[in-house]
Amino acid sequence: MSLFEAFNLGQGFRKYFRIEAASSTEVRDEVFRVRHEVYCEELGFEPVRPDRRETDAYDAHSIHCLLRTSNEPSHPVGCARLVLADPRDPTAPLPFEKACAATLDRSIIDPSKLHRGKIAEVSRLAVRSHFRRRKGEKQTPVALQDEDFGSTEQPRFPYIPIGLYLGAVAMAKRRGIETLFVLTEPRLQSHFAKLGVKIEQIGGPVEHRGTRIPSMMDVNAIIKGLRFLVKPVWSVVQEEIAATDTEAQRTS
Repeated sequence: MSLFEAFNLGQGFRKYFRIEAASSTEVRDEVFRVRHEVYCEELGFEPVRPDRRETDAYDAHSIHCLLRTSNEPSHPVGCARLVLADPRDPTAPLPFEKACAATLDRSIIDPSKLHRGKIAEVSRLAVRSHFRRRKGEKQTPVALQDEDFGSTEQPRFPYIPIGLYLGAVAMAKRRGIETLFVLTEPRLQSHFAKLGVKIEQIGGPVEHRGTRIPSMMDVNAIIKGLRFLVKPVWSVVQEEIAATDTEAQRTS
């Protein structure tokens, strides 16, 4: 990364990537194909399917974003999903509520007592193997490590995972979502702190494709707390999501 890019991370993001909301059948199809490539073919988390699309019952009430390379022809890089409350049954548990039913600390927060239209879960983050080249990343669908941030002398920025998380935050904000839940790797909290993002553990670890921690994030606090250098990336991601998120319905 050049010194210019280190202090203009928004322009750096535009140089390499673009992100869009999966508002059309065609883009959602690309998302499902990326998920199949990563979750089914590479990692074996889900069975390989004849149509090469990885989907589940939650996709019926989910929204998605897709990260692409900025060059032409553009290629899919990764994707993320935001699971919303089921409009047919708003009290139905989100995926993490099922996976962590026995470990959630409901003295911190009880998701079942929250306004279901104000919560969502970030899930199905996936990055294609071509963009996960480092040792130790082959068995995880998306990775974030200390060295991704580099040093003062050699700054780096983890555009891919951060771009996907910020894409999910941007979609959540547009729908009036206040609280995001996520099953994370144990170290994600310290990594996010480098960005000014507070992520709070809300229960004990569970085994879910590795050790995972149930955590929550406040959408408005994320946006307000982003560090100065990260704000330009947020501005670009927010702008690109807004330009493509044609299905969004803002909640006052």
